[in-house]
Amino acid sequence: MRIFKIIAVSLIILASASASASGQCKAFAKKTCLPELGSYTHDGNYHATVLSEGEEAELYKTFYSNMEYRLSICGEETLPPVEFIVYDSNRNVLYSSRDDSFAGTWDFRLESSQQLRILIKVGTASQPGTAPASGCVSIMFGFRIR
Repeated sequence: MRIFKIIAVSLIILASASASASGQCKAFAKKTCLPELGSYTHDGNYHATVLSEGEEAELYKTFYSNMEYRLSICGEETLPPVEFIVYDSNRNVLYSSRDDSFAGTWDFRLESSQQLRILIKVGTASQPGTAPASGCVSIMFGFRIR
């Protein structure tokens, strides 16, 4: 019976820590990434999570024709450069921040509406034998109607 209490308490602590990290990342997104959208209208979604060196995350989002978009990626300063790659539905690379000195924003416009895949990669910089850095990474979207 005691083992069940220990497991239950452990799960509650783990869930609380995860919710706290999520809240901290949302606050990071609002404070750091939102201003990067500049004159673009924020789409209202805060996509943020904790990633460690060498980890990846992906997001699928639909974009519409006759609109201008700004995609903004921010990572905490403790992280090595964060790369993002945008793919179309045919797996063609439309943009890679690596080819643009790890730029944090990309402005674009599509000829036709389509769903794009955004892959986010946190680089590696730690020395062997040290703990990898981790921190919040956020992706934000803004738009303007043309």
